[in-house]
Amino acid sequence: MSEERKPNEQMEESGGAVNGQEPGQTSKPFDPDTATVDEWKALLAEKEAEIAALKDKLLRQAAEMENTRKRLERERTEAITFANENLLRELLTVIDNLERAIQHAEQEAENQQLLEGVKMTHKQFLDTLARFGCKPFESKGKDFDPCYHEAILQQETNDHPANSVVQEFQKGYMLHDRLLRPAMVAVAKGSRTAGPDEADAEESRAGGTDTAH
Repeated sequence: MSEERKPNEQMEESGGAVNGQEPGQTSKPFDPDTATVDEWKALLAEKEAEIAALKDKLLRQAAEMENTRKRLERERTEAITFANENLLRELLTVIDNLERAIQHAEQEAENQQLLEGVKMTHKQFLDTLARFGCKPFESKGKDFDPCYHEAILQQETNDHPANSVVQEFQKGYMLHDRLLRPAMVAVAKGSRTAGPDEADAEESRAGGTDTAH
């Protein structure tokens, strides 16, 4: 009868390995020749998880590249659109001087031919600026807007609503959808003149106050 050996003796004879595993090793290497169905399923699940992680990483990188492409395209378009911004702003002073010359010449009866020539030059300037997306905007009669107007004085008047533009000293200009130069204006100071409807409303409120007392 052979002597029964203990597990420790078996480990010593096999060089400290049990079932082909080194001490401290939690799982044996995958062997496709001896792998069981469960081991194949576990390997498949592991590879599917790796594929899903790589796919997610690839999608994120593709989205970042697309966002970068769109940002660069937007910056390129803006650079082209507003490339002449400084030049156009400088040309506005020339138009201002032409407009002053026209206003001064219109007060005199002489030199009408010269006046017509200046007006034509002024119009050509405006048409040229318009081709580059630069156009003036109207301010007189509009509500004062600090985003588009620069108030240089206030005028007390009952002929215009309060906080409205009553006079324009220098036109404002837009370059496409961006403000190129604000308009220099005078703003009405005082309260809006009450209309018939407002007067009736005031009388009604006054009547209601008297009745309450």
